Amino acid sequence: MKRERALQVVLVLVGLFYFFWGYLLFDDLWHSRWLSGHSDVMPMFLSLNTVLGVCLLVAVNQPAKHRLMIAYGAWSSLAHGFTMTIMSAQAVAHGMHRKDSPQDIVIFGVIGVTLLALLPAKQALPAGAPISEPRFAER
Repeated sequence: MKRERALQVVLVLVGLFYFFWGYLLFDDLWHSRWLSGHSDVMPMFLSLNTVLGVCLLVAVNQPAKHRLMIAYGAWSSLAHGFTMTIMSAQAVAHGMHRKDSPQDIVIFGVIGVTLLALLPAKQALPAGAPISEPRFAER
């Protein structure tokens, strides 16, 4: 029970962290900042993580039912941190320094590892249980 409560607290914190990026996205689009820097990647990245934040906040009430979404949040955070690690290493190799390195790498690494560590266990079906039909929306 303590593990589930810890997961719920982490989901709220991480969900709000990612959801806050919606403000950054809105501000970026409202002021057309992405045009001046020729960086159309940033608004797309912010939109994906804003939606991830919403999904993680939805998962707070019943984390076991949203295991896949929590796992996605963990693995995408680790992938993001790994990508930034490579970018930082390449920047150093070229005599440069990434603006947010290494803080952002550590933040996303901690988020990913924490979500994976608290990920609810798979709920196995009882032996011999029939596989039910997929549930689609009522017609």
